[in-house]
Amino acid sequence: MSENSSRVMPRLNERILSSMNSRSVAAHPWHDLEIGPGAPTVFNCVIEINRGSKVKYKLDNRYGLIKVDKVLYSSVVYPHNYGFIPRTLCEDADPMDVLVLMQEMVQPGSFLRARAIGLMPLIDQGERDDKIIAVCVDDPEFRHYNDLSELPPHRLAEIRRFFEDYKKNENKEVAVNDFLPAEAAVQAIQHSMDLYGEYIVETLRR
Repeated sequence: MSENSSRVMPRLNERILSSMNSRSVAAHPWHDLEIGPGAPTVFNCVIEINRGSKVKYKLDNRYGLIKVDKVLYSSVVYPHNYGFIPRTLCEDADPMDVLVLMQEMVQPGSFLRARAIGLMPLIDQGERDDKIIAVCVDDPEFRHYNDLSELPPHRLAEIRRFFEDYKKNENKEVAVNDFLPAEAAVQAIQHSMDLYGEYIVETLRR
């Protein structure tokens, strides 16, 4: 018997078999990635936009891939890694947005563990579009933060100013209200988890 013929091939799990049968080989980061056992306080999140980027990447909800949405019209860049929390749903029909504070830039499409430390209430062109402020729990510099009140004031001012300014050259208005503590962020994530669960139940009934 040859070496190749005696090799034991790995078993394909149900997810892979299902994907092959439907002619799709890509897992969907919104629906297939678990939010994590520590949610809504500690959770997995997928990075769409890396810190320092002028390119706005966005999850394509249909295909599950990260696409280029646009290049920012202003000279500003994203101050921190930005992404979404899987298996959540907000009123705008997208997953919950999250800004993750950490030392390093993270490649779009990567996922990491984060802890909610606050909520940034935001109105984008008249529509609510709140952002979770979080820290990477596997970053030794940031993992000890539990609430945004512990951050240097300049850090929050920097975040606020970015979101107030980054759409100005498109003549689009964005209003940032007062930041809220970690408790409000955890409640917002739980609400988005509940909405996602309701969406799944309703989808299965159809």
